Amino acid sequence: MGKKRALISVSNKEGIVELAKELVELGFEIVSTGGTKNALKEGGVQVIGISDVTGFPEILEGRVKTLHPKIHGGLLAKYDDPSHQAQLSENEIEKIELVCVNLYPFKETISKPDMTPEDAIENIDIGGPAMLRASAKNHQYITVLVDPADYKQVIEEYKNNNETTLETRRTLAAKVFRHTAAYDALIAEYMTNLAGEEQPEKMTVTYELKQSLRYGENPHQKAAFYKKPLGSAFSVAAAEQLHGKELSYNNINDANAALQIVKEFTEPAAVAVKHMNPCGVGTGKDLFDAFGKAFEADPVSIFGGIIALNREVDGETARKLYEIFLEIIIAPSFSDEALEILTGKKNLRLLKVAFDGNGAGENTLSSIEGGLLVQEQDAFGFDDAEISVPTKREPTEAEWEALKLGWKVVKHVKSNAIVVADKDMTLGIGAGQMNRVGAAKIALEQAGSKAEGAALASDAFFPMDDTVEAAAKAGITAIIQPGGSVRDEDSIKKADEYGIAMVFTGVRHFRH
Repeated sequence: MGKKRALISVSNKEGIVELAKELVELGFEIVSTGGTKNALKEGGVQVIGISDVTGFPEILEGRVKTLHPKIHGGLLAKYDDPSHQAQLSENEIEKIELVCVNLYPFKETISKPDMTPEDAIENIDIGGPAMLRASAKNHQYITVLVDPADYKQVIEEYKNNNETTLETRRTLAAKVFRHTAAYDALIAEYMTNLAGEEQPEKMTVTYELKQSLRYGENPHQKAAFYKKPLGSAFSVAAAEQLHGKELSYNNINDANAALQIVKEFTEPAAVAVKHMNPCGVGTGKDLFDAFGKAFEADPVSIFGGIIALNREVDGETARKLYEIFLEIIIAPSFSDEALEILTGKKNLRLLKVAFDGNGAGENTLSSIEGGLLVQEQDAFGFDDAEISVPTKREPTEAEWEALKLGWKVVKHVKSNAIVVADKDMTLGIGAGQMNRVGAAKIALEQAGSKAEGAALASDAFFPMDDTVEAAAKAGITAIIQPGGSVRDEDSIKKADEYGIAMVFTGVRHFRH
């Protein structure tokens, strides 16, 4: 029967020389290609070139080398089928017992800033996936490796039993199919974008396990956290955790919500989030000032909350943050003094997030039973809106600032949503109510006397004038809403009756 044969062809050469040497010690002869063959030879491993096996040169700049019956016959033959064995013998094809292949670095190529379509396409591997899929299909007989993390286990099994177990081979085959599926998904996404197709007939997505979670929304639910391979740097998935215990499922959702709100602001801003809704938002001359206002907005709900800040956390702000029980603080950076202060709390999670390029705007994916919803992010800004003022009175300069802040925040509040705000902080937030006036009553009650002279923002139009009536009685002097109701005139008349300035944006901001 001769020696056992292993085929090795890898882009990621981590541990490959050591693996090959171990295989040689176990009685394998090594077949290899191109750069891998050279690396193995330099490492002192005796190697058979792929052309010596196929009797055909590597051609077309290496595009064609392993796509040959002398390779794929050895990968796909059933070892216990006499007719297969006869055909191998007749065609002088050697069986291949072990395959170690990983693929051209397509992900790394398309992540380069100076990448061209030609570069990307040249890094679409053809022979590698073909060998992997053939070997994985034939895992009844073949051990296939795609991940250096699995080298040690395979070598140990060969040393102990002179073969791998079927269970191991099946596990490795499943990993191969996940690997090639993920590779193809990245290529499909790249080519779809290159072709400018917005809604392809099939959608393939891939994510990489970032973290196994202790549980999901509740302790009886299993959960895991996956990261998009080339996702936005401005994300919880790409954050660097500097301190604190492991993130939970709910932490991740809340932190994501906080980041999406804080990116609305260019001035120093602080956002406090509970259960994916903001409970306080403040802006100011500096971060300390901004956080003070976010805290003042709702000093009760902020307890146990998530804080997102859009400036480096300094010592003064850190001391204020330290006074409160918080789950997470997210910022672009922390000063040495701030870190020394905040790491004094063992469980407080500190996340460092790259705020550069925070308008990436990836599509959002929402799973439903048996399906997936895909949509663009709601990145519509105030400057994009067609602003009109249908009331007799226009907003004052201070009211305009309050309206803008309220409008930035209300788009991130669960519908039905109402936000009461002044020019630099939220005063009351009504979230997730079944009717709009109910959300307004919650927000206005929270604002209390501070609603006097403040602005009110609504995520959608008023179906009746009852919200305007409630706002007026609370002392609101300016309102911003999309408009578009068949009963807009009722709301306009009611606003005029109380001297309220009302602004229409023409844009709805439902958030479910």
